[in-house]
Amino acid sequence: MGYVLQVLLLLSLITVASKGAGTLSTRFGQPAVFGEILAGLVLGPSLLNILGWKVFAQNARGGVPQADLAGVVQVLAEIGVVLLMFVAGMETDLQEMRRVGKAAFWAAFGGVVLPLVGGAGAARLFGYGWSEGLFMGAVLTATSVSISAQTLMELKSLRSREGSTILGAAVIDDVMGIIVLSVVVAYAGGGAVAQVPMAAGVAGQGTGGAAHEVAAGTGAAIAWITLRMTLFFALAWILGRLYLERISAAVSRLGVSEPLMALVVVVAFLYAFAAEYWGGVAAITGSYMAGVLFAQTSFKERIDRGIHPLTYSFFVPVFFINIGLRADVKQLHGRLSLTLLILAIAALGKVIGCGVCAWLAGFRYREALRVGVGMISRGEVGLIVAGYGLTHGIIGNDVFSVMVVMVLVTTMITPIWLRYVFPRVEEDRAAPVFESVAHLERRED
Repeated sequence: MGYVLQVLLLLSLITVASKGAGTLSTRFGQPAVFGEILAGLVLGPSLLNILGWKVFAQNARGGVPQADLAGVVQVLAEIGVVLLMFVAGMETDLQEMRRVGKAAFWAAFGGVVLPLVGGAGAARLFGYGWSEGLFMGAVLTATSVSISAQTLMELKSLRSREGSTILGAAVIDDVMGIIVLSVVVAYAGGGAVAQVPMAAGVAGQGTGGAAHEVAAGTGAAIAWITLRMTLFFALAWILGRLYLERISAAVSRLGVSEPLMALVVVVAFLYAFAAEYWGGVAAITGSYMAGVLFAQTSFKERIDRGIHPLTYSFFVPVFFINIGLRADVKQLHGRLSLTLLILAIAALGKVIGCGVCAWLAGFRYREALRVGVGMISRGEVGLIVAGYGLTHGIIGNDVFSVMVVMVLVTTMITPIWLRYVFPRVEEDRAAPVFESVAHLERRED
């Protein structure tokens, strides 16, 4: 079978499996994303291993090896998460996000510190060195809220106070996580200059991050990283606010098919590229910002009608399935105790770290809990960071397998847990009304 036919067959199977599993998941009262990720796990090396089937076996034609099918799926998945976070940006309530800025900052801070300390402590408890321990902690600080964003959109809670805080905290977590990982890799490198690929953020999910040069023992590299990020956010925001409306109006008048949607895709991709290549933050952070900026234009409704079919018909299903395809739970090899401890730290570190800080910033208990739960998922962010550690000899295969399982489990439990804690949103908002009515009735009596 030719390579193109293999790709077409594989993508067809992935799309059908994703939509079918998502439908079953909703019928059992769970978000569709949970079923889609679970389908990826079933299709992956943990169970069916479809990429190993004979029909997808790599062959050669004229002595030239066929391209890697897994690589094709990975690229399409990364495009999917870029588009998904653009949609999340379009759905963001900017005024609400400004209002929860303080809570978002402290939630991100707590969600970085507690997992970092907990991960390093767990590694030391099992006999690993400080370099491995700090790197494991750094992996746990990452947040990829693309899963949370999708779940919140399904629950119609993305624009809620808690949803806005989760998205804002994820952006801040991106910046904090990059700095922490840079310092940790510099320490692990023993003074060498390290190239650190960092994927974190909002908006999350996403894809790979930029490479950062960090010289151990100096503050200049950290200052340079911070400057790059600051310049990117400032320039991207100013340029978008100044020119997107006018460019959109001009492009929409062109005599070609779907010129506005073409512009939207180009800007989303360019912002993602610039965020990672020049700004040093995750590409999905750039596409998220592009979505926020387009949402401020008069073309928002037209863009909404066009971007959703493009995103959810094909690219997003590939993204969710790909998470499971990259995981193999059979690689644990007797590391069950460490895995369970890391899982506990990964989940509770975000719930407690983000939740407590959000509570101290003025959120009620239930609201703070929702913020913490929404920050649990590591998604592909954790996989990329862990893969860097394995490639550069900071961690071994045993630790990498533990990190992969941690990423998979946190990604799968987040939509379930969100579904459990968010149904009471309307009850909470209605409570003051009921209390006021009861108070008036008592006064009349």
